[in-house]
Amino acid sequence: MAKGITVTEHILTKQKERPEATGAFTALLSELTVAAKIIAQKVNKANLTENLGFVGREGVDEEHFQKLVEFANATIINRVSHTGHLWCMGSKKDTDLIPIPPRYTKGDYILVFDPLGGITNIDVHIAVGTVFSILKKQSAAEMSVLTNVLQPGRKLVAAGYFIYGSSTMMVYTTGSGVHGFTLEPRIGEFLLSHENIRIPEKGKTYSVNEGNYYFWDEKVQNLVEYFKTPDIKTGRPYTLRYTGSFVADFHRNLLKGGIHMYPADSKDPLKPYGKLMLMCEVNPLAFVVEQAGGAASTGFERVLDIEPRHLHQRVPIFIGSSADVRMAEELLQGKR
Repeated sequence: MAKGITVTEHILTKQKERPEATGAFTALLSELTVAAKIIAQKVNKANLTENLGFVGREGVDEEHFQKLVEFANATIINRVSHTGHLWCMGSKKDTDLIPIPPRYTKGDYILVFDPLGGITNIDVHIAVGTVFSILKKQSAAEMSVLTNVLQPGRKLVAAGYFIYGSSTMMVYTTGSGVHGFTLEPRIGEFLLSHENIRIPEKGKTYSVNEGNYYFWDEKVQNLVEYFKTPDIKTGRPYTLRYTGSFVADFHRNLLKGGIHMYPADSKDPLKPYGKLMLMCEVNPLAFVVEQAGGAASTGFERVLDIEPRHLHQRVPIFIGSSADVRMAEELLQGKR
């Protein structure tokens, strides 16, 4: 497919390849791109906008970050609610599921998203992002709304993310390859810039918050030491690349190879299962990375096989180049 085509053209072309396609999540993806353009404009002006509270402040507190998160959350909800294709939504920002307003027609799809991840980095100009996934409602009439939402990641029909940095990009998959689009601000369109993205089988970087080192169990500590220990035969040591923005670290590794790790903090009672949320953050990027030839694991099982217990369930995550994730699993499981 020719570089430079719009994301809408790309989505419609992919839809034609599936005779069973109704255009439902094609419309959803199109509305998500509109939401992302609006969010991108607000993110780009965040440090200049008085009503977000950043100007003239020596320290930016959680309240001011949350204003931007709330804006992104509301923008996404408002853009997709009216399509007639959604059954309900789930957001990292909201404790409960988000119903479709009664004035709109309901459909068969479920949108789960993180409206703006990595937000605490925005005042130092590190990239932040929106992560999303789309599920299809299960057919059993007796299932509750929540049961329909709590599906394992392997059942996703689409997933992706928008990253707001030096440029704004959309990366998405519908289960047949991963494609990236860069927003051309002069015409306001996402244009194909990265077709059929494939993550290198093995990387040269690892991403982890080593400030949590003493909260990890010994096997996780040994894994990090493995990546840091020089060994010419295996291409070590790896270089540490960590920003604190999950989307930013994932995006770099997707294009260049490497592994991102956020293990359980076994000695920290506040994060005994890790920090990242399965449904809103981990599953979408696990779906993307597998479609690009990579892997995503808790260290002991494939992420996309996990049966979710609740919407905001947290899990440890090792995600990125397949060889690096396999190595992490072997060391954590005592196979090496």
